[in-house]
Amino acid sequence: MLSVLLLFLLPIGGGIPAGVLLARTQGLAWPATAGLYLVSDVILALAFEPILRLLVLLAGKVPFLARLRVAMREVMARTAAQVSSPGAGPLSLVLIAFGVDPMTGRASALAAGHGFLAGWAIAIAGDMLYYAVIAVVTLRLNTYIQNPEATVLVAMVLVPVLVRRLRGRLRPAG
Repeated sequence: MLSVLLLFLLPIGGGIPAGVLLARTQGLAWPATAGLYLVSDVILALAFEPILRLLVLLAGKVPFLARLRVAMREVMARTAAQVSSPGAGPLSLVLIAFGVDPMTGRASALAAGHGFLAGWAIAIAGDMLYYAVIAVVTLRLNTYIQNPEATVLVAMVLVPVLVRRLRGRLRPAG
């Protein structure tokens, strides 16, 4: 189980596909695997929140970071406006976390005024949706490819491209 958790903690690459396939070979049921991914998100929250808070504190003292904070709020507002109206409600923020990553989802939630628990709950909800998509696709791909390494490679390269295209088609015009 620890090896699966460690794969899920990888910030880039094939952490989800590799972790899902490893969990299956180790005989872990899907709820346990999803629970391990949730634990990895909680560990991420505990590691990232102090960094985020430090950046917010420094943004009040460092002009470059202050400009970055203003830009982040503007980008978050524009992004949220594309997925729902008005502004950055919880669903919009979940979709940001789903479409980008949980750290961006949390930063957007903080910019929208959500505290630690609500902000991370929103970010983790979006990331768990992303996990579900990648996990299901990885397992389905592996039934056809039947090679774990090739499946991870295909899931790492093709699935994100397909998700971006699908998101682009679902985005309202305007």
